Amino acid sequence: MPVDAAQLWTLNHRLLTVVLDACGGELGALGLDPKEFFVLAEVPASPYPAELATALVIPKASVTVYVRNLVAKGLVRREIDDADLRRHRLVLTPEGEVARARALSALAAEFDRRLAKIAPGDRVELQRILLELLG
Repeated sequence: MPVDAAQLWTLNHRLLTVVLDACGGELGALGLDPKEFFVLAEVPASPYPAELATALVIPKASVTVYVRNLVAKGLVRREIDDADLRRHRLVLTPEGEVARARALSALAAEFDRRLAKIAPGDRVELQRILLELLG
């Protein structure tokens, strides 16, 4: 029986949206909108704005706005890169690290609630499939 790729995409998007919406209260309590959360979460792995845009698949101009907001909220700071004095590197502030950890914890807990409905082996298989699709 063939699988409808558009339906799979829709189901995946719906699941991600439901999980993110369920975390909205926690994100709001941290002063974050969902897009700011994703930028904040990615800063340690992608500390340069251009890298953030690539990793998150969003326009560089949008990254600039989100970073500006996160800096204003005291969650991120810009530092001059010692390796290239023309570049700015983004670093989480201590408050940013706490906010990131709390937001990721809320997201993980909500997603884990959904994952509890499937067998542990299926979770492993889901992870393998998602990594393959992203690879």
